[in-house]
Amino acid sequence: MNNGEGRRLSGQAEEEDDEDDVDDGGREAWERTYADERSWESLQEDESGLLRPIDNKALYHAQYRRRLRSLAATNAAARIQKGLIRYLYIVIDLSRAASETDFRPSRMAVVAKHVEAFIREFFDQNPLSQIALVTIKDGVANCLTDLGGSPESHIKALMCKLECSGDSSLQNALDLVCGYLEQIPSYGHREVLILNSALSTCDPGDIMETIQKCKKSKVRCSVIGLSAEIFICKHICQETGGLYSVAVDESHLKELILEHAPPPPAIAEFAIANLIKMGFPQRAAENVISICLCHKEARGGGYTCPRCKARVCELPTECRICGLTLVSSPHLARSYHHLFPIATFDEVTPVRLSTSQHKLPKSCFGCRQTLLNPGNRPSLSVECPKCKQYFCIDCDIYIHESLHNCPGCESFRHFKTVSSSEE
Repeated sequence: MNNGEGRRLSGQAEEEDDEDDVDDGGREAWERTYADERSWESLQEDESGLLRPIDNKALYHAQYRRRLRSLAATNAAARIQKGLIRYLYIVIDLSRAASETDFRPSRMAVVAKHVEAFIREFFDQNPLSQIALVTIKDGVANCLTDLGGSPESHIKALMCKLECSGDSSLQNALDLVCGYLEQIPSYGHREVLILNSALSTCDPGDIMETIQKCKKSKVRCSVIGLSAEIFICKHICQETGGLYSVAVDESHLKELILEHAPPPPAIAEFAIANLIKMGFPQRAAENVISICLCHKEARGGGYTCPRCKARVCELPTECRICGLTLVSSPHLARSYHHLFPIATFDEVTPVRLSTSQHKLPKSCFGCRQTLLNPGNRPSLSVECPKCKQYFCIDCDIYIHESLHNCPGCESFRHFKTVSSSEE
């Protein structure tokens, strides 16, 4: 090889490297980095005109408190009944539209990640409820998992079936889900959550008849869109009493999905008070091998139905032999807080802290962290209206979303109990 040929090959290699650094949109690699991260959205202008990073923590807390106040106002305005035993079908659109990359790395990947988080949060807040997964692909709706109370089995099944192809069909999905939910007992609340990516639906018949069928069967349908607002999705939600919303970015999508974790208000004419017969099975020893009704396999451990002595793997579930609803006592205890939610804490602004005549605490009653910013300036905090204890914004969110009990009120109640016993 002579020097001329070597220079030509070297020049071709450099041109190929330059082509690799430019994407289909004509952007350089350094431009794609900023475009993907959208770093300019994390800046805001302060009072002096300078650019400062957005305080995401304070922003999230403000959104959280607005949602908490709206829920409290709704509960105070009317007598709200909530369903503690929910049967929820999550319908995931895996059509061609789910492979779009406006959500990074794709709509399908982002939806799968947030559905996983939602399933765990759902069972944490609704231990007596059950979930099933349905996918839409090639114009056909397929049941990915049956109704069950195991988050791990749902997540494992979902992650193994992440493939996009064909068109979406809302009618086929609603027909499939409605057929399953019609078999649910009257005390169960029937719900459908559709995560829709497509801008169209390819249906074999009249979807309006299917919507009326869902309404007659008391199925509450909610839709979260990832592209744009669609009339038929909005019409489905209006007819069945569900919620319709469109996500603008990934953080908004996460917030919209998690809003469906707490039990929604029950429709007044459909809320029927029933006595439900339940069984509390005993945990079997791991070395005792028997046939499990869930998987039709010989396994150790599990739970024994108190009525027919059948073996099941997990709780809550319904015995496939005698039909008895099987739960554990912690499940009932964890469902109790939805009936009597903790009161919204009062916001204590820094102005109130500085002008108050009383000596206010300098640390959070929950985590004992300081309530002062650098320079001994008071930060945003909240006060329990009953026990008058102060909490930071992190503890406020943790108390209302996870703990569901005020540490100050519980300490005061314990103190009164000890004092009365000593007397």
